[in-house]
Amino acid sequence: MAQAKPVLVPDVSQRNIEIAYSFTGAELLLFGAILYPGGRVPGAAQPTDIVVVVKGPTQSVLIREKEKVAGIWVNAARLRYRSAPSFYAIASSRPIDRIVDDRTRAIYELGLDSLQLSPASSAPAETQDRFQRGLVDLKRRAGLYYAAPHAVEITDGVLYRARVTIPARVPVGRFTAETFLIRDGRVLAAAVRDIDIRKSGFERYVARAADRSSILYGLTAVALSMLLGWGAGWIARRV
Repeated sequence: MAQAKPVLVPDVSQRNIEIAYSFTGAELLLFGAILYPGGRVPGAAQPTDIVVVVKGPTQSVLIREKEKVAGIWVNAARLRYRSAPSFYAIASSRPIDRIVDDRTRAIYELGLDSLQLSPASSAPAETQDRFQRGLVDLKRRAGLYYAAPHAVEITDGVLYRARVTIPARVPVGRFTAETFLIRDGRVLAAAVRDIDIRKSGFERYVARAADRSSILYGLTAVALSMLLGWGAGWIARRV
């Protein structure tokens, strides 16, 4: 029992998030308890930290770098990543660089600067770093990547909770909420909960039609555009 490790019992306030036309975002409450061997909670001399990471489904991303040529901004170099998380949020009880070292951060992908992306080409390391910083910056400005230090509250060393904001532009798919229990720079326990984000109502019907019958969906979209254009022109002539 002296060498037994603590166990995390996590949960989330919503396992399923429905996106409708009026969806403006959501707030997830991630909470849980820490079960210590024998029920003995470590004292203040051994502080325990909690880190929560919410990730969206991975996707292929093409990043282009613009360059000014003869006073005109044009696309210059580009780099494609085979897999990059469509959404990434990290909440922690303290700033992550005060909890674990760089090696541990890289292993568990704890932090925006520790994401392990997969470039499709063998570009020089300097180029990869530049494009990765650009990708993270673009995602951060879109609200899809962010870090929230001090966002995890730990009560009596046993109960914890954190709030993660899901933006309106979040992609759909299977998300994961990973919780890490860390002490003395070591990950002692980890647990994962799944979250499904999907469209509902008319938006879901349109998305499924575009995915399953892309040709018919495209023809229908063109026909509707032509019909609406003709209708607007007819109204303008009558007025």
